[in-house]
Amino acid sequence: MTVSPLRILVLLTTVALAACAAPPVSVPLGMVTTANFSDRKPHDWARRTPQSYAVHGIDVARFQRPLDWGQARINGVNFAFIKATEGGDLLDPMFADHWRGAGRSGVARGAYHFYYFCTTPQTQARWFIQNVPKTPGMLPPVLDMEWNPFSPTCTLRPPANIVRRNAQIFLRILKAHYGQQPIVYTTPDFYEKNQMGRLGGTEFWLRSTAAHPSEKYPNERWTFWQYTSTGRVPGALGDLDINVYAGSPASWENWLARRQIR
Repeated sequence: MTVSPLRILVLLTTVALAACAAPPVSVPLGMVTTANFSDRKPHDWARRTPQSYAVHGIDVARFQRPLDWGQARINGVNFAFIKATEGGDLLDPMFADHWRGAGRSGVARGAYHFYYFCTTPQTQARWFIQNVPKTPGMLPPVLDMEWNPFSPTCTLRPPANIVRRNAQIFLRILKAHYGQQPIVYTTPDFYEKNQMGRLGGTEFWLRSTAAHPSEKYPNERWTFWQYTSTGRVPGALGDLDINVYAGSPASWENWLARRQIR
Protein backbone atom coordinates (compact mmCIF):
# COMPACT_ATOMS: atom_id res chain seq x y z
CA MET A 1 0.00 0.00 0.00
CA THR A 2 1.28 3.47 -0.90
CA VAL A 3 0.52 6.35 1.48
CA SER A 4 0.87 10.03 0.56
CA PRO A 5 2.73 12.48 2.83
CA LEU A 6 -0.48 14.54 3.26
CA ARG A 7 -2.45 11.58 4.58
CA ILE A 8 0.34 10.69 7.02
CA LEU A 9 0.50 14.27 8.29
CA VAL A 10 -3.25 14.29 8.85
CA LEU A 11 -3.04 11.06 10.81
CA LEU A 12 -0.15 12.34 12.92
CA THR A 13 -1.91 15.64 13.61
CA THR A 14 -5.00 13.77 14.79
CA VAL A 15 -2.94 11.67 17.16
CA ALA A 16 -1.08 14.71 18.46
CA LEU A 17 -4.27 16.62 19.23
CA ALA A 18 -5.72 13.62 21.00
CA ALA A 19 -2.65 13.17 23.15
CA CYS A 20 -1.92 16.91 23.61
CA ALA A 21 1.68 16.25 22.65
CA ALA A 22 3.59 15.93 19.40
CA PRO A 23 4.56 12.29 18.81
CA PRO A 24 7.78 11.33 17.06
CA VAL A 25 7.21 10.93 13.35
CA SER A 26 7.36 7.26 12.46
CA VAL A 27 5.76 5.19 9.72
CA PRO A 28 5.37 1.41 9.96
CA LEU A 29 8.28 -0.46 8.42
CA GLY A 30 7.38 -1.59 4.92
CA MET A 31 4.56 0.90 4.38
CA VAL A 32 5.42 2.73 1.17
CA THR A 33 5.34 6.54 1.23
CA THR A 34 5.32 8.53 -2.00
CA ALA A 35 8.54 10.22 -3.08
CA ASN A 36 8.42 14.00 -2.67
CA PHE A 37 11.93 14.66 -3.96
CA SER A 38 13.64 17.06 -6.33
CA ASP A 39 16.99 17.06 -8.10
CA ARG A 40 19.47 19.92 -8.35
CA LYS A 41 20.78 18.54 -11.65
CA PRO A 42 17.99 16.36 -13.07
CA HIS A 43 18.77 14.06 -15.95
CA ASP A 44 16.52 13.96 -19.00
CA TRP A 45 15.71 10.26 -19.01
CA ALA A 46 15.23 8.82 -22.48
CA ARG A 47 13.82 5.52 -21.29
CA ARG A 48 11.97 4.43 -18.15
CA THR A 49 12.34 7.13 -15.51
CA PRO A 50 13.16 6.67 -11.83
CA GLN A 51 9.80 8.29 -11.03
CA SER A 52 8.03 5.34 -12.64
CA TYR A 53 9.16 3.20 -9.69
CA ALA A 54 7.08 3.34 -6.51
CA VAL A 55 9.65 2.62 -3.79
CA HIS A 56 12.41 5.17 -3.28
CA GLY A 57 15.20 5.51 -0.73
CA ILE A 58 18.56 7.13 -0.05
CA ASP A 59 22.10 6.30 0.95
CA VAL A 60 24.08 8.38 3.42
CA ALA A 61 27.51 8.66 5.02
CA ARG A 62 29.53 11.14 7.04
CA PHE A 63 29.09 13.77 4.34
CA GLN A 64 25.42 14.18 5.27
CA ARG A 65 24.57 16.21 8.34
CA PRO A 66 22.05 14.77 10.82
CA LEU A 67 18.75 14.27 9.02
CA ASP A 68 15.22 14.83 10.19
CA TRP A 69 14.47 11.20 9.49
CA GLY A 70 10.79 11.57 10.32
CA GLN A 71 10.31 14.21 7.64
CA ALA A 72 12.35 12.17 5.20
CA ARG A 73 10.24 9.08 5.91
CA ILE A 74 6.87 10.68 5.29
CA ASN A 75 8.23 12.26 2.11
CA GLY A 76 9.22 9.01 0.47
CA VAL A 77 12.40 7.66 2.09
CA ASN A 78 11.34 4.05 2.45
CA PHE A 79 14.83 2.61 2.81
CA ALA A 80 18.35 3.85 3.53
CA PHE A 81 21.75 2.33 3.03
CA ILE A 82 24.10 3.80 5.63
CA LYS A 83 27.88 3.72 5.40
CA ALA A 84 29.34 1.87 8.36
CA THR A 85 32.94 0.94 7.62
CA GLU A 86 35.79 1.25 5.16
CA GLY A 87 38.81 -0.99 4.90
CA GLY A 88 39.92 -2.65 8.11
CA ASP A 89 40.02 0.24 10.54
CA LEU A 90 37.70 3.10 9.53
CA LEU A 91 34.27 3.59 11.11
CA ASP A 92 32.05 6.26 9.58
CA PRO A 93 31.56 8.87 12.34
CA MET A 94 27.91 9.42 11.36
CA PHE A 95 26.95 5.75 11.26
CA ALA A 96 25.45 5.54 14.76
CA ASP A 97 23.47 8.76 14.34
CA HIS A 98 22.04 7.78 10.94
CA TRP A 99 21.37 4.22 12.11
CA ARG A 100 19.35 5.34 15.13
CA GLY A 101 17.44 8.02 13.25
CA ALA A 102 16.43 5.75 10.41
CA GLY A 103 15.35 3.00 12.76
CA ARG A 104 13.21 5.27 14.92
CA SER A 105 11.34 6.62 11.90
CA GLY A 106 10.44 3.31 10.32
CA VAL A 107 12.97 3.49 7.49
CA ALA A 108 14.17 0.08 6.34
CA ARG A 109 17.90 0.43 7.05
CA GLY A 110 20.95 -1.42 5.89
CA ALA A 111 24.68 -0.88 6.45
CA TYR A 112 27.37 -0.86 3.79
CA HIS A 113 31.11 -1.40 3.69
CA PHE A 114 33.42 0.46 1.32
CA TYR A 115 36.01 -2.02 0.10
CA TYR A 116 39.74 -1.20 0.35
CA PHE A 117 41.97 -3.10 -2.05
CA CYS A 118 45.08 -2.96 0.17
CA THR A 119 43.55 -4.92 3.09
CA THR A 120 42.50 -8.58 3.13
CA PRO A 121 38.79 -9.37 2.77
CA GLN A 122 38.91 -11.34 6.02
CA THR A 123 40.15 -8.31 7.97
CA GLN A 124 37.53 -6.08 6.40
CA ALA A 125 34.69 -8.53 7.07
CA ARG A 126 35.69 -8.81 10.73
CA TRP A 127 35.81 -5.02 11.03
CA PHE A 128 32.32 -4.67 9.60
CA ILE A 129 30.92 -7.34 11.91
CA GLN A 130 32.61 -5.68 14.88
CA ASN A 131 30.86 -2.38 14.19
CA VAL A 132 27.46 -3.31 12.72
CA PRO A 133 25.13 -5.03 15.17
CA LYS A 134 23.02 -7.90 13.90
CA THR A 135 19.71 -6.08 14.29
CA PRO A 136 16.40 -7.84 13.60
CA GLY A 137 14.62 -6.18 10.69
CA MET A 138 17.73 -4.66 9.11
CA LEU A 139 18.39 -5.07 5.40
CA PRO A 140 21.14 -7.41 4.20
CA PRO A 141 24.62 -5.91 4.50
CA VAL A 142 26.11 -4.30 1.40
CA LEU A 143 29.56 -4.62 -0.12
CA ASP A 144 30.47 -1.44 -2.00
CA MET A 145 33.10 -2.27 -4.64
CA GLU A 146 34.34 0.52 -6.89
CA TRP A 147 37.64 2.09 -7.81
CA ASN A 148 38.66 4.96 -5.55
CA PRO A 149 40.94 7.32 -7.51
CA PHE A 150 41.12 9.69 -4.53
CA SER A 151 42.63 7.26 -2.01
CA PRO A 152 45.90 8.71 -0.63
CA THR A 153 47.09 5.32 0.62
CA CYS A 154 45.97 2.64 -1.87
CA THR A 155 46.15 2.76 -5.65
CA LEU A 156 46.15 -1.02 -6.10
CA ARG A 157 43.80 -2.36 -8.79
CA PRO A 158 43.98 -6.16 -8.66
CA PRO A 159 43.13 -8.37 -11.65
CA ALA A 160 39.45 -9.16 -12.15
CA ASN A 161 39.72 -12.75 -10.92
CA ILE A 162 41.32 -11.57 -7.67
CA VAL A 163 38.67 -8.88 -7.21
CA ARG A 164 35.88 -11.45 -7.56
CA ARG A 165 37.66 -14.00 -5.36
CA ASN A 166 38.11 -11.47 -2.56
CA ALA A 167 34.53 -10.32 -2.92
CA GLN A 168 33.33 -13.90 -2.51
CA ILE A 169 35.42 -14.32 0.64
CA PHE A 170 33.96 -11.15 2.15
CA LEU A 171 30.41 -12.11 1.16
CA ARG A 172 30.70 -15.61 2.61
CA ILE A 173 31.90 -14.31 5.99
CA LEU A 174 29.08 -11.79 6.25
CA LYS A 175 26.43 -14.28 5.13
CA ALA A 176 27.57 -16.72 7.81
CA HIS A 177 27.24 -14.02 10.48
CA TYR A 178 24.08 -12.17 9.43
CA GLY A 179 22.19 -15.07 7.88
CA GLN A 180 21.53 -13.27 4.58
CA GLN A 181 23.48 -13.07 1.35
CA PRO A 182 24.86 -9.51 1.14
CA ILE A 183 23.99 -7.12 -1.68
CA VAL A 184 26.77 -5.83 -3.96
CA TYR A 185 26.94 -2.16 -4.98
CA THR A 186 29.05 -1.19 -7.96
CA THR A 187 29.53 1.23 -10.85
CA PRO A 188 29.44 0.67 -14.63
CA ASP A 189 33.19 0.77 -15.21
CA PHE A 190 34.00 -1.43 -12.23
CA TYR A 191 31.27 -3.93 -13.14
CA GLU A 192 32.55 -4.26 -16.71
CA LYS A 193 36.26 -4.30 -15.91
CA ASN A 194 35.91 -6.99 -13.25
CA GLN A 195 33.10 -9.02 -14.81
CA MET A 196 31.07 -8.69 -11.64
CA GLY A 197 28.13 -10.45 -13.26
CA ARG A 198 30.07 -13.66 -12.71
CA LEU A 199 29.40 -13.44 -8.96
CA GLY A 200 26.78 -16.15 -8.69
CA GLY A 201 23.68 -15.68 -6.57
CA THR A 202 24.26 -11.95 -6.08
CA GLU A 203 21.67 -9.21 -5.80
CA PHE A 204 22.97 -5.94 -7.19
CA TRP A 205 22.55 -2.30 -6.24
CA LEU A 206 23.75 -0.48 -9.36
CA ARG A 207 24.81 3.10 -9.96
CA SER A 208 23.65 4.69 -13.21
CA THR A 209 23.05 8.43 -13.22
CA ALA A 210 22.77 9.06 -16.97
CA ALA A 211 20.94 6.01 -18.30
CA HIS A 212 18.62 3.24 -17.17
CA PRO A 213 20.55 0.26 -15.72
CA SER A 214 19.42 -1.88 -18.66
CA GLU A 215 21.62 0.30 -20.88
CA LYS A 216 24.70 0.39 -18.63
CA TYR A 217 24.49 -3.21 -17.40
CA PRO A 218 23.05 -5.23 -20.30
CA ASN A 219 21.30 -8.44 -19.25
CA GLU A 220 22.00 -7.86 -15.53
CA ARG A 221 19.17 -8.06 -13.01
CA TRP A 222 19.16 -5.46 -10.27
CA THR A 223 17.27 -4.87 -7.03
CA PHE A 224 18.29 -1.25 -6.31
CA TRP A 225 19.24 1.54 -8.70
CA GLN A 226 21.15 4.64 -7.59
CA TYR A 227 20.00 7.20 -10.13
CA THR A 228 21.30 10.55 -8.83
CA SER A 229 23.83 12.07 -6.45
CA THR A 230 22.25 15.54 -6.53
CA GLY A 231 18.86 14.71 -5.08
CA ARG A 232 17.05 16.94 -2.60
CA VAL A 233 14.90 15.36 0.12
CA PRO A 234 12.74 17.04 2.78
CA GLY A 235 14.45 16.62 6.14
CA ALA A 236 17.97 16.66 4.68
CA LEU A 237 20.36 19.48 3.83
CA GLY A 238 22.26 19.52 0.57
CA ASP A 239 22.65 16.86 -2.09
CA LEU A 240 21.80 13.22 -1.49
CA ASP A 241 22.11 9.97 -3.40
CA ILE A 242 18.63 8.71 -4.27
CA ASN A 243 17.73 5.15 -5.20
CA VAL A 244 14.75 3.09 -6.29
CA TYR A 245 13.70 -0.49 -5.65
CA ALA A 246 13.03 -2.51 -8.80
CA GLY A 247 9.50 -3.70 -7.99
CA SER A 248 6.04 -2.67 -6.85
CA PRO A 249 4.95 -1.87 -3.29
CA ALA A 250 3.62 -5.41 -2.93
CA SER A 251 6.90 -6.80 -4.23
CA TRP A 252 8.77 -4.57 -1.75
CA GLU A 253 6.74 -5.98 1.13
CA ASN A 254 7.51 -9.52 0.00
CA TRP A 255 11.20 -8.73 -0.51
CA LEU A 256 11.46 -7.33 3.00
CA ALA A 257 9.76 -10.38 4.49
CA ARG A 258 12.25 -12.63 2.71
CA ARG A 259 15.46 -10.61 3.04
CA GLN A 260 15.36 -8.89 6.43
CA ILE A 261 17.81 -10.04 9.09
CA ARG A 262 16.17 -12.23 11.74
